[in-house]
Amino acid sequence: MSCSLYEFCRLQELKTVRDYLFQNQGKESAEEKNQTENELSWDTSDWESGWDNGDNKEEESASSAKAEEEPSGQSPPWLQDCTVSLSPCADLLVVAREQKAAFLSAKWRTDDGGREEMTLAVSWSGALCTEEGERVSSVIAIPLASQKRSSTGRPDWTCVVVGFTSGYVRFYTESGVLLLAQLLHVDPVLRLKCRTYEIPRHPGVTEQHEELSILYPAALVTIDGFSLFQSLRACRNQVARAAAAGSDVVPPPPLAYKKWGLQEMDTIVDHSSVGVMTLCVFDQMKNASILGGFNASVKGSPPAMSQFVTVGSGPYTGFYYAVEGNSQPLLSHVALAVASKLTSALFNAASGWLGWNKNKNEEEAAQKQKPKVEPATPLGIRFGLPDSRRHGESICLSPCNTLAGVTDDFGRVALLDLMRGVTIRMWKGYRDAQLGWLQVQEERGDREFSPSASLPRRHALFLIIYAPRRGILEVWAMQRGPRVGAFTVGKHCRLLYAGYHLMGVNSVTSQGWQLHTQQVCLLDPTAGALRTINIPFHLALSDKKNERARDMHLLKRLSAVLKSRDVDPETLEREAKGALLEIKHPAIKKQALESLLSNRSAPVSCLTNVTSALHDALQQQDAEEVEASLLQLCSSRLKLLQLYADIQQLRSDANTEGCSGNDSLEGVEEELARVGPTLQRYARLCSKPSVSFAQDSPDTPLSAQAFLTQLECAEDGEVKVNRSSEAEWNQLGNFLFWGCLCGQSPTHKVCDTLQLAGLRPQQLLSLVMSVWLQREKEVLQRPVETVRNLHTLLIALSNMDGAVDESWDPQSVSPWWQQVRLTCIQSHNAAAALLAALVAHSATKTSITSRADSKLHSEWEAVSLELEQWVVCVRQLEDVLVLQTLLLVPSPQGATGGAVVQCSIKTLLEGGTGGIADSVSKWVFRQSMAPERLKEILQRKETGDKKEQKEVGDEAGEKEKSQEEADETAELLLAVCQRFPDSLSPDLLFAHCSWEYVVQWNKDPEEPRYLYSAMEHLKVISSPHIQLGISTMMWSTFIVKRFSAAAFLMEKVGKAPKDRLCRRDVGMGDKAMTSFLGCCVQLLQILMEVTGLLVKNQSSLSFIPFYADSAMEEVPAPELSVEEAWSGAEGPASIAELALEQRGVHYPLVQHHWLLASLMHAAMSFSVKVKPLGLFDSKGKNAFFRDLTTIQLMPSGDMDPGLISVRQEFLLRVLTGWVQAIDDPSCPASAPLPSDGPKADWWPSLCIDLGSLLQVNPDILRRHLVCELYNQGLDPRAEEAMLQVEDKDVLGSQLLVLTGQRLSYSLLHNQNQTHAAMELLARLPPTLCTWLKAMDPSELRCPLVSLTETSRLVSRLTEMLPENHAQYSLALHLLEAVDVLSLSAGD
Repeated sequence: MSCSLYEFCRLQELKTVRDYLFQNQGKESAEEKNQTENELSWDTSDWESGWDNGDNKEEESASSAKAEEEPSGQSPPWLQDCTVSLSPCADLLVVAREQKAAFLSAKWRTDDGGREEMTLAVSWSGALCTEEGERVSSVIAIPLASQKRSSTGRPDWTCVVVGFTSGYVRFYTESGVLLLAQLLHVDPVLRLKCRTYEIPRHPGVTEQHEELSILYPAALVTIDGFSLFQSLRACRNQVARAAAAGSDVVPPPPLAYKKWGLQEMDTIVDHSSVGVMTLCVFDQMKNASILGGFNASVKGSPPAMSQFVTVGSGPYTGFYYAVEGNSQPLLSHVALAVASKLTSALFNAASGWLGWNKNKNEEEAAQKQKPKVEPATPLGIRFGLPDSRRHGESICLSPCNTLAGVTDDFGRVALLDLMRGVTIRMWKGYRDAQLGWLQVQEERGDREFSPSASLPRRHALFLIIYAPRRGILEVWAMQRGPRVGAFTVGKHCRLLYAGYHLMGVNSVTSQGWQLHTQQVCLLDPTAGALRTINIPFHLALSDKKNERARDMHLLKRLSAVLKSRDVDPETLEREAKGALLEIKHPAIKKQALESLLSNRSAPVSCLTNVTSALHDALQQQDAEEVEASLLQLCSSRLKLLQLYADIQQLRSDANTEGCSGNDSLEGVEEELARVGPTLQRYARLCSKPSVSFAQDSPDTPLSAQAFLTQLECAEDGEVKVNRSSEAEWNQLGNFLFWGCLCGQSPTHKVCDTLQLAGLRPQQLLSLVMSVWLQREKEVLQRPVETVRNLHTLLIALSNMDGAVDESWDPQSVSPWWQQVRLTCIQSHNAAAALLAALVAHSATKTSITSRADSKLHSEWEAVSLELEQWVVCVRQLEDVLVLQTLLLVPSPQGATGGAVVQCSIKTLLEGGTGGIADSVSKWVFRQSMAPERLKEILQRKETGDKKEQKEVGDEAGEKEKSQEEADETAELLLAVCQRFPDSLSPDLLFAHCSWEYVVQWNKDPEEPRYLYSAMEHLKVISSPHIQLGISTMMWSTFIVKRFSAAAFLMEKVGKAPKDRLCRRDVGMGDKAMTSFLGCCVQLLQILMEVTGLLVKNQSSLSFIPFYADSAMEEVPAPELSVEEAWSGAEGPASIAELALEQRGVHYPLVQHHWLLASLMHAAMSFSVKVKPLGLFDSKGKNAFFRDLTTIQLMPSGDMDPGLISVRQEFLLRVLTGWVQAIDDPSCPASAPLPSDGPKADWWPSLCIDLGSLLQVNPDILRRHLVCELYNQGLDPRAEEAMLQVEDKDVLGSQLLVLTGQRLSYSLLHNQNQTHAAMELLARLPPTLCTWLKAMDPSELRCPLVSLTETSRLVSRLTEMLPENHAQYSLALHLLEAVDVLSLSAGD
C-alpha cells in the first residue's frame, strides 16, 4: 500500500469567484495584449524547468512520466494573487483579494451517478474594508467548538479573521457579519496564525494553550484563545439578539492581548508561535552564562517561556523567547475589570452596565476618534540562523511543535529543529514551494501483534512539499527519511495547511470526541477540486528499516540468551549460530558477534564453532556482497581463539624439554651465591602477610573474552597487544609465560606458537619482564630454578625473527637488550630486577661471544659497550637491593608510621645527588632513631672495628629479641653506608635527617619532638658550612614565619597567650609553642656558634658582642661527591649542595633574634606578663624578622633607664618563677635538675647572660636569685649561688631582713609556740624585740625552715657584714637568739 491523492470535495462557481475578485481590473484589448506578449516575452518553460530541476533528477524523471499537458486555453494563475484559507473541518473556504472576499460553504449534492458528494459553494461575497485605502493582507478561518454536551466534535460555527494593511483585525461570521474589530498596531498585518488545543501524546509534553497570533513588520500580537473564544461567542449572541430585536449592534469592548516588539531582525515576513516551553537545567545554565556572563545568576526553577520563530532576512531565521509573566495583557481602561467575564449570561444581565446602550451621538464620536494603540514590549532576539544573501519566505510548524519547514528565495526548503535551533536537513530545487505537515497514527491492527501493544500507538510525521514550478507534490518521511510519495499535479494549485483544529476545546470537553478535520489539502483551481493525501503508517518504516528492525529483534533475542544463566553450552551455540546467520545487516551482525565474544559464560569451543560457521558463510557469499571489515573481524577472532586454545593446551602439557648447552649458568650461579644472603633477608622482609582479593590474584585464569580484548589482529597478519591497564597486561603475561618460568610449560613450543601467530618479540619480551617482576615473591622462593627458566626463555625470545637485529654491531647498544635494561631500571622490585639483569647480562655475553666467533674476531674485541652498560646496571641494582632491604625494615611499635619508600634506579637518579640520603633520612624518621645511635653506627663504619663486631656476635645469643633486631638494623644501615660511602657520608646523612624532621614538624606542628630531633641532628653535623647553610634555610623556610606570629601575638596580649589564641595565630597549642620557642633558641644559638667558629675560629659560644660580616674564608668548605656508578644522577640539588650555596649570616642580627627568642621562651615557660617587643627600642624592633644575611641598623650605646628597668623587672620575675618551679616537694633537694623545661638548671645562667646583653646589672640578678632561693627555703642552692655575688654588703642587708622574718615567724606568729620560746622572747634586747615585731613573715613562701639552716644563714651574715656596718650588731643579736632557741629546742 502506497501514498494516494484522492479528491474529497468539488468547488462550484469558482469562475464566478474569480470574475468577482478581478472585475475592477482594467481589461486590455486582445490585439494589444497579443502584440505586447509577442514583442516583450518569449517561451521560458523549457529552461525554467531545467533550472529548477537541475538538482532533482530523480523527481524530474518521476514526474515527467506522469506529467499532464495543461489545456491550451487554461487561465493564468489568478489564485496565487489571492489570499486563501480553508477551515480545518473543510466546511468553509475563504478567498480574498484587495478589498473583496468570497466565502464558500460546504454543501452536499447528488451527482449523476447517484452518489453523495461534498461541494463548496459561494455563501457570501462582498467588500470587507471600511477604512480608506486598506486592503486585505491575511485571512484565516477558525472553527469554534460547540458547548453542547451532545456534540461529537463538529464545529458550532466558523469565524473568519481578516487582517488589513491598516493594522485592523476584524472578525466575521460565515455570512459576513462583522463581530469585532480592533486596531492592534499601525502597521500592515502580515500573517495570521492560530494554535488550538492538542491532546498530549506523552506525560512529559507541556500542554499548550490556544492562541491567535498576528504578525506585523516589527511587532507580534498574541491573543489568548480562551478569552477570544468567549468574546466571539458573546459578540455572536449579541448580534443575533440585535437582529432579532431590530436594534443597532453595540460595539463590544476591546480584546486583551500581548504585544511584543521584535527587535534585531531586518525584515520579518512570516512567523510561528511554538508555544510555552520549559528549558532543562543545563540549557538554563547555558543560556544564563551566554547572556549574563561568568557571574550570571540562575534561578532555582527554569522559567516558562513562549517561543516564537520568525523568517525573513538579517538573520534569515530568528528565535525569540518571551518569559511568561513579564508582560501583562494590554486592555482598555474601560474593560479592564470585565474583559475576563464575557459570557452569554453576562451579556444577558449586564449589557446596560457595560455601557453598550449609548446614544448615537456618543457612538459616532467614538468612531471618529482614532483608537489608542498600546506600545509594544521590546523583545530581543535570542539567536538566529544568519545568512546575508538568503531571505526567508514562509515557515510551517509541525503538529508536534518540534520541527518547522522554511522556504527561501533560493529555492531551498530547510528543516529546522526548534528545540536545538539548528537546520537538520535541506532540499534544493523547490522555488516558490508551499509546505504542509501530515501526522499519521499507527494502525490498530499492526499494534496488536507488537511486543509493546500496551503502550500508546506511535505517530509518524511527514512533510508535504508542493513545487508549483514543476507541478509536483512530494511526501517526505521525517526526520531523515526518504521520499515516500510523489504526485504530478497542476502548476497553479494551492497547498492549504491550517496547522490547527477547533478552538474552544480542552482536556475535559475533548474526551470522547472524534475530530473531523483535514490536516493538509491541495486546491486545484483548474479542476475545481480539493484533494487530500492518504499515507499509510508503514511507509515511515522503509524496506531498509524493516530489515534493520528484524535484525535488531534478533540481536535483542541473542542478548537475552547471553544474559540468561540457565542456558547450556549446546543451546547457546545453537541460538548464537542461528541468530548470526539470519541477521542481514553487516553492522548489526558485527555487533552481535562482538556481544557473543565478550560474554564470559560462553565456552571457548562455542565461540570457535560459531565464529567459524559465520566465517564460512561469509566466504560462500559473493565478494561484492560481503563487507570486508566483517570478514576481517571473523578471521582475526578465529585466529585469536585458536591461539588461546593452543596456549591452554601447552599450559596443561608437561615440560619435556631439557636444558640445552646454551643455557649455561656458571657466571649467574656465582653471582647468586654472592647476593644470596641479601636476597634471603629481602625475601624475609617482603613476606609479611597482606590482604588481597581473589579476583586480583595473579593465578586467576585468563578468560577467552579477556584474551580477545587484549589482542588485535592487523590486516597484514601481525598480532598486536593492547596495553589498556597494568593489571590486564600482567594477567596476559601470566597466561602466556608463567608456566614457562615455573618449568611447567615447554618454553620453545610456546615461543614457536606465538611466533607463528604473528606476535612481535618486543611485546613478548615486555610481557615476560612484567610477569617476572610482578611475581617476585614466587621467584625468590625458588631462585635457581626460576633463573634457569628465565635464561632459557630469554634465549628463545632473542632467537625469534625480528628480536635482535642481524646488523647489530656489538660495539653499540642493542635495542633488544636495552628494552630489558630499561625495564629493570624502572622496576621497584629490586630483587627480581637484579636476577633479571644477571640473566640478561649472561645471555648478552653469550650472544656477543657467538657473534664474535662467527665473525672470526679475536677475544678482546668481544668486549662491547653493551656489556659495560650491563656491568653498571648490575652494580646499581645491587645497591638498590641493599637500600630497599633497609627501607623494608618495619618501624618499631609506637613510632611514626608511613608508607615504605619504593626505590628504583630511575627514582634514585631522578632524585638527584641527594636522592639516596633523602630515602635513608625518611627511614630514620620512621624508625625514630636517635642522633647518638645513628652517629654510633656511622662511626663504626669509619673505624671498621672487627673485634667489636665479633663481640657483638658472641653476645647476640644472650640479648633479647628486640636488641637482636636493633643490631640487625644497624648492620643493614652499615651495609648501605658502605655501598654509598659518598652519598651517605655522616654530614650529608645528618643534614638530610635534620631537614626531614623539620619538614615533618611543619606538617604537624603539634609534635614538638620532631623539631627537637631536627635540632639534635643539626648539632652533630661536623662541617660548619653545611651546618650554617641548613640552619639558615631552616630558619627562613619554616621557622621565621611562625616565630614572628608568636612574637606579635604575645605583644598583642601582653602575656603568655591561651591555647585558643596560639592555635589561631601560630597554628599550634600553647605547650607546643613553648617547645617551639625553645627550639628557636637552640637554632639561633647554633647559628651564633657556627658563625663564631667560621669567623674567629672559635668553637665555644661567647656572648661578647663583636660585629663581623658574613665572611667564611678561614675554614674550607667540604667537597661533595657521588659514587661512580651513580654519577649520572639528574634532578634537584641535594640539601647539602643548597646549604653550601647559602650566604653567611650577620652575627649581631642573629644574636638580636636570639635575645627575643630567649625572652619569649622564658615568658611562655613561667607565664610572665610581658610585651616582648616592648623590651627593645625602635631600632631593635625594626631589625626583627629581617633576612639574617643582611646587615641591619642595630641598637648601640646606653639604653633608656626606663627600658632597662622593665628588662630588669622581667628577668627578676623569670628567676622567681624558676625558683618556684624547682621547689618540688616530691623530689629531694639534692636531686639533679632536668636538662630542659621550666626546671632546667641553666635558667639562672641564661638570665645572667641575658642581663649582660640587655644592660641589666648581673649582680642584681644574682642577689635576687639568692634571696628567692632563701625565701623558698632552698638554702643549699642559695649557698651555691651566693658565691657568685659580688656586692656582699647589699646581699647581707637583704638576707638580714629575710632572717628576721624567719625568726619573727618562729617566735611571734607560730601557733605551736613553746614555753622556752616565750622565755627567750622576754630575754631579748628591746631593740631586737621591737625589730622582730616589725617584720612581716607573710612575705616568706616557706617560713618553716629548720633552725639549723637559719643558724647557718645568720653565721653567713656575720661573715658577710663588716664590723662597722650599721646592722652588724643586729646580726650578732640574731645569732645569739638563734643559738639560744636552738639549744632550747634541743632540750
